[in-house]
Amino acid sequence: MLKFNHGLDIVEAIGKVTTEKEAQAVFESHLDPVHLERILIFKHPEVIKKIANAIIMCKPDRVYINTGSEEDRDFIRKLALENKEEETLPMPRHTIHFDLKEEQGRIIDRTYYIANEDELVSSLALRMSRDQALEVVASGMGGIMAGMTMIVGFYCRGPVGAPVSNPAMEITSSAYVAHSAEILYRNCYADFENEVRRLGHFYTNIHSQGLNRPEDLPDARVLMDRSHRTTYSFKCTYAGNTLLLKKGNHRFSVDKAVFQGNGTELAEHMFITGIQGPGGRVTWATGAAPSGCGKTTTAMAGDHFVGDDLSQMWIANDGSVRSVNPECGIFGIVEDVNWEGDPMLMKCLRQPGTEVIWSNVLIDENGIPHWTGNGEDPPEKGRNFQGSWYRGMKDEKGQEVPLSHPNARCTLSSSALENYSPSAEDPAGVETRIITYSGRDSDTMPPVWVARTPDEGVVIGACIVSAATATEVGATGVKRAPWANAPFIPGSLGEYMATQFEFFNNPKISADKKPVMAGLNYFLTHEARGGQGKKLLGEKRDVKVWLGWLERRAHGEVDAIESPIGYLPKFQDLQRLFKQIIDKPYPEQLYVKQFSLYIDNIVGRIDMQVEAYSKEENIPQRLFQVLDLQKQGLLELKKNFGSVVTPDQLQGFRKGKTGA
Repeated sequence: MLKFNHGLDIVEAIGKVTTEKEAQAVFESHLDPVHLERILIFKHPEVIKKIANAIIMCKPDRVYINTGSEEDRDFIRKLALENKEEETLPMPRHTIHFDLKEEQGRIIDRTYYIANEDELVSSLALRMSRDQALEVVASGMGGIMAGMTMIVGFYCRGPVGAPVSNPAMEITSSAYVAHSAEILYRNCYADFENEVRRLGHFYTNIHSQGLNRPEDLPDARVLMDRSHRTTYSFKCTYAGNTLLLKKGNHRFSVDKAVFQGNGTELAEHMFITGIQGPGGRVTWATGAAPSGCGKTTTAMAGDHFVGDDLSQMWIANDGSVRSVNPECGIFGIVEDVNWEGDPMLMKCLRQPGTEVIWSNVLIDENGIPHWTGNGEDPPEKGRNFQGSWYRGMKDEKGQEVPLSHPNARCTLSSSALENYSPSAEDPAGVETRIITYSGRDSDTMPPVWVARTPDEGVVIGACIVSAATATEVGATGVKRAPWANAPFIPGSLGEYMATQFEFFNNPKISADKKPVMAGLNYFLTHEARGGQGKKLLGEKRDVKVWLGWLERRAHGEVDAIESPIGYLPKFQDLQRLFKQIIDKPYPEQLYVKQFSLYIDNIVGRIDMQVEAYSKEENIPQRLFQVLDLQKQGLLELKKNFGSVVTPDQLQGFRKGKTGA
């Protein structure tokens, strides 16, 4: 069991500031009068001690207290340019940031949880003892901000006043990180202390890029102190390693849900979007997918955008499941973002009016960003993540250097999108009626299927499998991605899974408000269904139809075909929705390819999950029971119909079983 505020607080052990009086003395000796006045509005002893100890540890030349005003934002933008962390581009309010070419994703091999002796840590993560972490942080961050400006920002991960929001500080010497935070999170300088008192906790993030040299990168570390809810990051610049408000603090929110949520709270790696239904109805959906697997595209496929990455969820007093986005911006992968699949996002990226920080794309000779899969004519030459580039260029291994890195990103405010919903700032959240789980699955599961019970829904999330993406340095192959959240689950998967079962079976959820839980997969290929080539069996925009069918299913307006893995849509419903939603014909031959069950593939997937989870500690038996029932049902189908079972065969088999 995780114990909060247990063991020595590392930054306090280094800075040795233990009283409010000592903290004030630090501020008086390190802050100019303007910023001293700004910091003195805070009276919470733990808040001011954290900041004072960070100052003593990092030894910056200057401390800038960021209030979130336009004047402060402008200072941060200019500092990013002065420090050469960003460069201006010809499009107004657009800048480019390049990470080190060796640091184009999360440095998972140098990322650790700081753990007390009796704490369980995820089997997928690295662990460091508190004593060792004290030495690593002291040597790695001691004096690291000499000659630099420390920027201290105060944020709320979620709308101010929401039951599951989390106040958090970002303390950094990187103006790029501070600039990104101002776009992606709600600066709540004026409300910060009230939120800390209301919620009873806050997160602290301390980062410095140091000298930002390739030779320093082997010594880079990201350390997360779960007990004291503090992260330490040094000698790195990629936002996934430095903007610790994001995935670092998401991990703390997972801990909060598991160990303090009492089965009424979740912190998920999910988009939030509203789907327009008949009669002007809006039905809200959340969806999990690993980074790089189309989560932003799926979020944008909705009609009312709230978020594309993270979701804080809770059971409200009215018996509904509700969600808020801890962020207010997008840090989105741009590979394959184009006018055909992502028109609203492209307007922000290609037309004036939106502030955008680009990272690791190619900049041509005219200062225009380019990226792989944008559907536009590529330039002959330019600059990208590895330096000068020309078309056909090869690296030292003879491999062609891509136009842009697969993990190239754009950072912009959600409010810039045409389909942005003001509900994103409602502290009451949005009522969530659909929850989807998906991965980059080329050969096994159908495009959409619905769990018959909450337990089956939890198992869909537990069994996500996806091709590795470029978001993690060195990741390759196909791997399990439980809930698309496993890299961000600090404790054991068993504890997290038990919370999922408890949440979705909680009697506090009203029967008429239970969310539809579904699997989503639009990465099936032609070769996986008897054709040739790795081209998708369908198009990205088809996801609007899968979401539209789920919207009708949530309101009981479409029937379905029952199968051992859950409910599948009927052809006539999809044919009608394809025409209504995206004005596209949907041939029955395609439907049969997409929704036939390839029994051997699915059974192989089940066996893989059972084998993997059998090696984990404290996995709830419900998981194995659900998977065993699904496997037996699939094998019975195979006995009757062979290895491939069509929707018509499923429907006839079910009628025969029930006598209908």
